[in-house]
Amino acid sequence: MRTNVVIIGAGPAGALLSQILHNAEIDHVVLERQTRDYVLTRIRAGVLEWSSVEVIRAAGVGQRMDADGDAHDLINLAWGGKHVLPVQMKALTGRQMMAYGQTELQHDLYEAADNNGTSLLFSTEDVAVHDVTSDSPYVTFRHNGVDERIDCDYIAGCDGFHGVSRAAIPESERTEFERVYPFGWLGILSETPPLPHLVYTNHERGFGLCSTRNPMLSRYYVQCPIEDTIDDWSDDRFWSELAARLPTHIANDIVTGPSIEKSIAPLRSFVAEPMRHGNLLLAGDSAHIVPPTGAKGLNLAVSDVHLLSGALIARYAKGDAAGLDQYSSDALHRVWGSVRFSWWMTTLLHRFPGATDFEQRMQERELEYLASSTAAQTSLAEQYVGVPFV
Repeated sequence: MRTNVVIIGAGPAGALLSQILHNAEIDHVVLERQTRDYVLTRIRAGVLEWSSVEVIRAAGVGQRMDADGDAHDLINLAWGGKHVLPVQMKALTGRQMMAYGQTELQHDLYEAADNNGTSLLFSTEDVAVHDVTSDSPYVTFRHNGVDERIDCDYIAGCDGFHGVSRAAIPESERTEFERVYPFGWLGILSETPPLPHLVYTNHERGFGLCSTRNPMLSRYYVQCPIEDTIDDWSDDRFWSELAARLPTHIANDIVTGPSIEKSIAPLRSFVAEPMRHGNLLLAGDSAHIVPPTGAKGLNLAVSDVHLLSGALIARYAKGDAAGLDQYSSDALHRVWGSVRFSWWMTTLLHRFPGATDFEQRMQERELEYLASSTAAQTSLAEQYVGVPFV
């Protein structure tokens, strides 16, 4: 086979890139190692920056997002079991966020791929990239028991943290930065009406988050030891622990119910540099991971795709490779800003093992300062809603 671009990975980064390349009439093939059903049932992020909303709309896959998504103008920060600060995102920045689950976006992208007739191959095995620093890169894999090869111009590595793309960059030419956090997030989904606004809480018992997916689907989290398993957490224990970390008037407004999904996610900050090696270009989790505290993971994937698709379109429409040459540095500029913000939010809101009373007081004083300073709230709001994509 021969195509212009091989996209490895059909998660949101790969599937969105495919949709934009289809619209630009750039020939491509998408390879995904998991089954379609597996990808569609993964529970991931749910808060979109407005720039991400605009990219999704421009790609032609925003109809259901606009109909079913929930625009948010503010988030609440709670601490000490009694204090609540509403950070007015739209009033401070002129921008808002959209609550729309990544799983729903994935459905939209796959439906579009079906309508487009996209070459999207699931359950591919032994994917490997070759000769990426030459003018003739290619990808080999096994599909339905048959060994295949695709020659191409460019390879887009959108295959996540554990994929093959990043590993194809020699260690001598790749630098990785990582911080692993000493706790996890226990998250549940429940078919109950969510709170009207997101609530982040700092408490001596640990972090908590009240989020939303749609008017009858809520997403809640509590910080837990990384050694815990979901068997350690009954629904009753989860709801009791979440309520204990929230101010009473917020806890009383939560509608509880049986969980329909429960999982524990580790937290890490991770960046790989560069994001381009020859004609291999990384996007999304293959190049960077952020703790979900700042709601940046999915938005960084959309930002990468926005930059990469624009560079590829310029290359094929005008013969202009400048965007591809600048892709890594342009993408990493935004990545490091989001990594810093996510690290700061994580440090501010979580109880770290072994933390002293002094450190807890420093967190509380930082939150009190936020409550007293419009400038500090504006800084938080600008970073949370995200600066517009270039």
